[in-house]
Amino acid sequence: MVDGSFTNDSSNCTIDGFKQVIYPIMYLFIFFLGAVGNSLSIYVFFQTSKRTSVNIYMQNLAISDLMFVSTLPFRASYFLLGSRWIFGDILCRIMTYTLYVNMYCSIYFLTVLSVVRFIAIVHPFKREKVTNRKYARITCVAIWIFVLAAASPLLNKGIAGYRNPVKCLDLHPSSRHSLLMMNSFVLVLGFILPFCTIVFCYVFAIRALLKPRAALSKGAISHRKALLTITISLILSLICFLPYHILRTAHLMHSSCSQASLHQALVVTLCLAAMNSCLDPFLYYFAAEDFKAKIRSLCCR
Repeated sequence: MVDGSFTNDSSNCTIDGFKQVIYPIMYLFIFFLGAVGNSLSIYVFFQTSKRTSVNIYMQNLAISDLMFVSTLPFRASYFLLGSRWIFGDILCRIMTYTLYVNMYCSIYFLTVLSVVRFIAIVHPFKREKVTNRKYARITCVAIWIFVLAAASPLLNKGIAGYRNPVKCLDLHPSSRHSLLMMNSFVLVLGFILPFCTIVFCYVFAIRALLKPRAALSKGAISHRKALLTITISLILSLICFLPYHILRTAHLMHSSCSQASLHQALVVTLCLAAMNSCLDPFLYYFAAEDFKAKIRSLCCR
């Protein structure tokens, strides 16, 4: 796992100037949009009368996003101060931990949403089982426990690689091997399998809806929401998570100072991954049950 880039004694290897510009701008932008969007979303989910399984998953996703965006001012401060951490060791570890908890909670919640919507289209007779609210709550708890536990090694200072107490979000080269091993495990279980699941749901949902009987179905509106959920989940995965996982793996496998452009690209893709937190409310607006109507009633009020 990697947050910033590896520190190096050579001035030719550093991209601190690049990070000092990009990270604060993007993190503060994401913070303001994400704080407003997710706070409003959580409020709407608590207010809506339709406590469906889909809304339960989306509400948990919004809570995860809000937790993450609350850490972004600390991250922005670090880079604004020239990559100097002033908030102490414990909070330093929590920063990276929170980033990855949010990232993989988001990926898993988007995956579960896609599967639930896929079953509603392709296997409507099994819909009652997968849309059961009790089942949804159990699934959410399982996702939280699994991701919190799986990311817990990042709370260990040695694993995260922070040797210098003021260099919080920059990793020491000695941690490369352990992080590369963690990345291999996380890449498969945390991204490739969920991403392939979402792609599978998208392809076969489209295939099912192209059949003549689907056009005459009384559930055409619910099918539209189902397809929107899967499509938006796929787009978020392609934009926010795929580039970051590719470049994070490439970054961990290269240590040459000539890879400065790779480091810069990684910074950009990490910002894209963080942007997931302020893009998720679009998913709620277009695909959640009763969400759009509730937003409109709030605006009218």
